[in-house]
Amino acid sequence: MAKRFNDNEWTNKMRIKLDVNNMFAERVGPEHGFTREEITALSDKVEEAHNNIKQAKPGFMDLPYEQTEIVREIKEFAAKKQGEFDNFVVLGIGGSALGNIALQTALNDPYYNYRNDKRGGCCRLFVPDNVDPVRFKSLLETLDLKKTVFNVISKSGGTAETMSQYLIARKAVAEVVGEDKVEKHFIATTSANSGYLIEISKREDFKTFYIPDNVGGRFSVLTPVGLVSAAFCGIDIEELLAGAAYMDKLCQSSDLWQNPAYLNGVLQYMSYKEGKPLSVMMPYAHALKDMADWYRQLWAESLGKEVDREGNVINVGPTPIKALGATDQHSQVQLYTEGPFDKVITFLEVEDYGVEIEIPAVYQDIQGVSYLGGHTLNELIRTEKNATELALSKRGRLNSAIILPEVNEFTMGQLIYMLELQTALVGELFNINAFNQPGVELGKHYTYGVLGREGYDDKKQEYDERPKKDKDLII
Repeated sequence: MAKRFNDNEWTNKMRIKLDVNNMFAERVGPEHGFTREEITALSDKVEEAHNNIKQAKPGFMDLPYEQTEIVREIKEFAAKKQGEFDNFVVLGIGGSALGNIALQTALNDPYYNYRNDKRGGCCRLFVPDNVDPVRFKSLLETLDLKKTVFNVISKSGGTAETMSQYLIARKAVAEVVGEDKVEKHFIATTSANSGYLIEISKREDFKTFYIPDNVGGRFSVLTPVGLVSAAFCGIDIEELLAGAAYMDKLCQSSDLWQNPAYLNGVLQYMSYKEGKPLSVMMPYAHALKDMADWYRQLWAESLGKEVDREGNVINVGPTPIKALGATDQHSQVQLYTEGPFDKVITFLEVEDYGVEIEIPAVYQDIQGVSYLGGHTLNELIRTEKNATELALSKRGRLNSAIILPEVNEFTMGQLIYMLELQTALVGELFNINAFNQPGVELGKHYTYGVLGREGYDDKKQEYDERPKKDKDLII
C-alpha cells in the first residue's frame, strides 16, 4: 500500500467516526442517558485535562512523528530477512504481545499462517503470550527452528514470563543450529539504556530495537514492539503511523464536540460516575476481535487505581469486557439487554468489509430458511449490529459506535491513537496516574521471591507465611 496520508480526498474518506447518539436521553430515556447540557458542563474540567496532557505529553503522542529513521531501519531489516525465515515468534506478554496480535488479526488474512498465497513470502506469526508449558512445548516442536526468528520483547529484561520463554527457546535453537548461529535467530526489543535484556543482547550480538523510555507496554504497539512483527508480516507500518498522526490532528481541540477521543472519554467517565462501571467493547468484524483484548489491558491497567495523585484512596476504575458480534449475541447480549443497568457498550463497526458473500436462495418451501436467500453475509452482520443497537437503546442501555470505513493500516492507526488519547483524558478526569501499574507489581514480586531472585527475600517470606487454606472448604 502506497503511503497516502497527504491525499486529502482519500484521507477524509478513510476517517473513522464516532456515533454517540445512543448515549443521549432522547434515545435511551432520561433515567440513563445524558443531555448536551450535562456534557458541556464538563468543558472546564476537560480544558484543564487537555492542558495537562499537552504539558506532560505522554510518550505515545510523539510516536507518529519521531520514528522516521527507525521505521526505515525496521523495513530494511525485514526485507533483508525475507526468505531467510518462515516463522516469526514474539516472546513477550501483555503489552509486548497484545498489540502484535491485534494488528495481525486486523490487517492480514484470517488464515494467514496457513495460506502461502496470502503471505507473499512474509513470515508466519506466532505470539504465545503465556508460559503455559504444554502450549510452549508444542510450539517449539511444531516450528522448524532453523527457519524461525524470535523477537524477545521486554523493556527491563526482568519479565519472568518473557525471559523464561527466551531461555527455553535459546536452548532449543542452539541444539538445532549450534551455538555459533544462535544470534541470527533472535532479535531483542528493549530499553536502550538499562536492563538485563540489553546486556544479554550485547553479549549475544543480537539485532536490537529500542522501546522509548517514556512509552509503557500497553501504549507501545506503535513502537518497535508492534512495528517489527508487523513489518515481517507485510503490514505497512508507515500507514499505521500516518493514521495515528491524522487522529492526533483531529484531536487538537479541547472542544468536546470537535474531539472524538475526548467526547467518547467524557461519556465513558460520566457513565462510570452514574453507576455504569462495566465498559464493553463489541466489534462486529472478526478482524477487530483482538482489538478488544488490547483495549482491555489499556483500559484496566491504566484506569484501575487505588489512589489519586494526592494519595487519597479512591479505588477507581471501569472494568473492560470484550465481546464479539454477532457471536456474543448468543452469549452475552441477554445480560446486556435485561440485566443490571451497569454497562456501556462500544460497538466497532465496519462499513466496507472488502468482500461480499451472497447467501444462496434454496429451500424455498421452508419459510424459516428461505428468507435468507438473495441477501449477503454483509447485510446479515450489519443488520444484526443495528438490531442489537436498537434493542439495547429501547431498553435504556447506553451504547456508542466507532465506525471504520474499512479495516486497513490507516484506520487502525487512527483507532489505536484515539483509544490511547481517550485513556489519557479519563485518567486526568479521575485525577490518577494512567501510566503506572503498581497493582501488577506486587504479584510479580512474590513470584520473584519464590523463584529466588536476589532482593526479594521479604516477599518469599510473606509468600511462605501466607494463611493456610482450610481443607474443609475444598470439596
